[in-house]
Amino acid sequence: MSSLNADIQARFGIEAPADIETELSSEASASLSRILGRRSFRRFTDEPVSEALRTTLLACAQSASAKSDLQQYSILDLRDPAKKAAMAELCDTGWMADAPVLLVFCGDMRRGQRVCDMRGYAHAQNTLDSFMNAAVDAALAMQAMILASEAAGLGCCCISQVRKRLPQVAELLGLPHGVFPIAGFAAGWPNETRDVTRRLPPSVVVHRDTYDDTDLAAGIDQYDQTRHAARPLGNQINPEKFGTAAFYGWSENAARRLSEPSDLGGLRAYLETHGFDFA
Repeated sequence: MSSLNADIQARFGIEAPADIETELSSEASASLSRILGRRSFRRFTDEPVSEALRTTLLACAQSASAKSDLQQYSILDLRDPAKKAAMAELCDTGWMADAPVLLVFCGDMRRGQRVCDMRGYAHAQNTLDSFMNAAVDAALAMQAMILASEAAGLGCCCISQVRKRLPQVAELLGLPHGVFPIAGFAAGWPNETRDVTRRLPPSVVVHRDTYDDTDLAAGIDQYDQTRHAARPLGNQINPEKFGTAAFYGWSENAARRLSEPSDLGGLRAYLETHGFDFA
């Protein structure tokens, strides 16, 4: 079995497709293998990330696709140890403070508003669509940062908890109206061993021509079994409310999580009081 086929089998727990590497250069195969084998790291060595590497990785992040070339995002690069510690405390995620690289990716409508003002135009796109474009731009830049970091040998992890206490995070980072956190990003030289997390099978996620989830139940049941065999989930969510399941697969864990309301940090209320009217 080729390396790519083995990577696909490890990622999905299903029989690998026909050998693909005959179609690819060794460089392309290595790049795809790195993507298929990616995993999140939360523990890092004390070795710093050089200024040259950090600058290059940030340049890679800014090379991501951007809607209409508007580039509606900003990146906060946290260097001050006290500020990193404060951010970790606000996120209830202590290991963030020790990450050699700690970034916060933000959607940014403010820059466009200021550019319009600079050129004598009225900004007319304070809309839900613009909010989505800014969020997607920031997410694409973060994904480019992930791929670049892992290509350089770093381990990394994204952190949604930066939205847990939005007003306090905004104050800590000096975020003006029109700028909102999407996610944090931590990176460094890995100091732990992590396996590959099984993903939903392509038969569940990829639809050809027309959306069709007729066979969803069978696909989810199979996924639960193969993922459990590879790495059983640990603690069950809120057994006092939901009880203790004899078999606790991915779908039970996901259903419990999704059955309880969640508005991390009160995002809508925060946005509506920080420059967004979604007209």
